Amino acid sequence: MRPVCCACGTQYPDAAEPPASCPVCEDERQYVPVGGQAWTTLEELRSAHANRLEDDGGYLGIDTQPKVGIGQRAVLVPAGGSNLLWDCVALLDDAAAETIDARGGLRAIAISHPHYYTTMLEWAERFDCPVHLHAADRAWVMRDGPALQFWEGETLELGDGLTLIRGGGHFPGGAMLHDARGTGTLLSGDIIQVVPDRSHVGFMWSYPNLVPLPDPDVQHLAACVEPFAFDTIVGAFRGWVIPTGAKDAVRRSAARYPRALRGELG
Repeated sequence: MRPVCCACGTQYPDAAEPPASCPVCEDERQYVPVGGQAWTTLEELRSAHANRLEDDGGYLGIDTQPKVGIGQRAVLVPAGGSNLLWDCVALLDDAAAETIDARGGLRAIAISHPHYYTTMLEWAERFDCPVHLHAADRAWVMRDGPALQFWEGETLELGDGLTLIRGGGHFPGGAMLHDARGTGTLLSGDIIQVVPDRSHVGFMWSYPNLVPLPDPDVQHLAACVEPFAFDTIVGAFRGWVIPTGAKDAVRRSAARYPRALRGELG
C-alpha cells in the first residue's frame, strides 16, 4: 500500500506498514493532531469521499468532500489546448479525471509548497504529465518519481502567459503562479495569504501555529511580485479570492507589517 497521512494528505512510498510518523506534520509549519498520527490510502479515500469541482475565482477549483487533510484546493488553469493543475489534492476520483480529460487534460502540475504535494505522482501518472517543484523544497518530497521536475532560480516560464515565481517565506521554495492574461491573476497558495477583510493579505511562517515571518522575508515576497501585473489574487482555499485591487492589497500589507511588529497599529 501507499500510505497517505490523514492530517496533511502526503502520500508515502509502497510499504507493508505506514511510517511511524509524518515528517511534514511534525515540522512546526504543520501539526500532528491531538488525536495522534493516522493513516489512510487513496483507495480508502475514494470509498468515502468525492472531488468537488466548482468555479473559484474564474477557474475550476477542485477540492474534496468531506474534507481531507488541511482542506486543500487545487485549481485548473487553462493553458493552450490543455491545462495546468495549480497545487494538488490527495483525492483524484474518476469523475474529476473525466472532467479534466474533457477540458483537455493536464500538460503539467505546479505546486506552491510541500503541504500541497499530497498524491502528486498519482495525478502525474493518470495524466502523463510532469510536476514542477522548486528545488529548495526537495527534502520534503516523501515519494519520489520520474515525473518530478525540480526548477531553480526565481522564475520559471511555463508558456501561455503563465509564470512560476519563487517567493519563499512559508517554505524556502514557496512558489506562486502568475497568469498574465486579462488584467492578471496571482495564484498565491498561502505564500501570500488572502485574509477575511480582502483589503489586505497575510504573511506567515506557520499558518496553523500562527508564527509570523521576519519583516525582511515579507518585503522580499512583496518585491518578488511587484514586477508582475495582477488585479486578482486567488488564494489557498476555496473562495479565498481578492477579485480586484489585489496588487495594492499586497503593497498595503507589506507596508503595514513592520509597523505592526513595532506595535504602531491601533
